[in-house]
Amino acid sequence: MTRIDAVGVVVPAHDEQDRIGACLTAVVDALAALPDRVVTTVCVVLDRCSDRTEDRAREAARPPLVDLVPNRVRVTVGEVRNHGVARLLARLGGVPAERTWLLSTDADTVVPRTWALDHVRHADRGADAVAGLVDLDDPAALSPIARRRYARLIEAGADAGDGHGHAYAANLGVRAASFLQVGGFPVVAHGEEHALLERLRAHGHRVLSPSDVRARTSARRRGRAEGGLADLLDSLHELPA
Repeated sequence: MTRIDAVGVVVPAHDEQDRIGACLTAVVDALAALPDRVVTTVCVVLDRCSDRTEDRAREAARPPLVDLVPNRVRVTVGEVRNHGVARLLARLGGVPAERTWLLSTDADTVVPRTWALDHVRHADRGADAVAGLVDLDDPAALSPIARRRYARLIEAGADAGDGHGHAYAANLGVRAASFLQVGGFPVVAHGEEHALLERLRAHGHRVLSPSDVRARTSARRRGRAEGGLADLLDSLHELPA
């Protein structure tokens, strides 16, 4: 088992002025809970923002911990995350990739204070990637039937043990050495987390899906990324009863 000595967090943000502050505050608090010996950094990729996301992120950032990186061109979400990871690795360059843990979350997500600790706990026990779960921040925003359908989807992905079959870019961790070996996030319009985990498994890396590693994300039905959780939640309202 290889102990984790560095943790980096990538946060893509596209027009998230109302949510980025809470997201970054929670991420910074989670990193602060790690042992002092662990080097940490955060990269927010400001993806073609036309609102005050950058201003709000700068207000919430705690330099030099948080790095704000603008992206002005239209690229896939996989490329956005890869761009952020490259910045993280450059800032953590003194730590071997085998001892570096890369975390991914979203700007509409709030992680608990134990988030980074939970990921590192599994990494220190030999995991190469950890796919956590997400809870909705306001389930009441969904109709009763959509809530039931979402609950059934989550239950359907649970196995007989303590794992599950879901993947969320809002709560994902991977060892940097494994990430680099498989070429990072695939260049896909959506579902980059599923595609990355498929690559990792195909190369024999150990992927865990523990139910005790959680984050809280938006229950909105109009999201920023096509094919994301918001589209799924919206589709649950449209399915025939």
